[in-house]
Amino acid sequence: MRYVLFVCAPGDGEPGPRESADDPRLASYIGDARGREVVRGGARLRPPADATSVRVRDGEVLIGEGPFVESPQHIAGFDLIEVADLDEAVALAACHPAARSGGSVEVRPVWE
Repeated sequence: MRYVLFVCAPGDGEPGPRESADDPRLASYIGDARGREVVRGGARLRPPADATSVRVRDGEVLIGEGPFVESPQHIAGFDLIEVADLDEAVALAACHPAARSGGSVEVRPVWE
């Protein structure tokens, strides 16, 4: 089954010292996940302030700056994984540094 892991972090979206791309914990997680050959894609995302929200109401395109929803956490990145079941997806999400350092990882199945 395929799942998207939404990596959620607290704060304004600017990477702190624990969220750096060269954080050894993150490098270890990425190496492990790739070694298990379950990662099908993913990326780190720019801060919520860089977001553009698009809605269409009565045929008019409405564009807003910033995230659509205000929240104490933001989606900092995502991984698309393919694993046997939800238990394996949860186990992988639990290994992510964000799940252990004030953030969370949302596991969501992909429609097949």
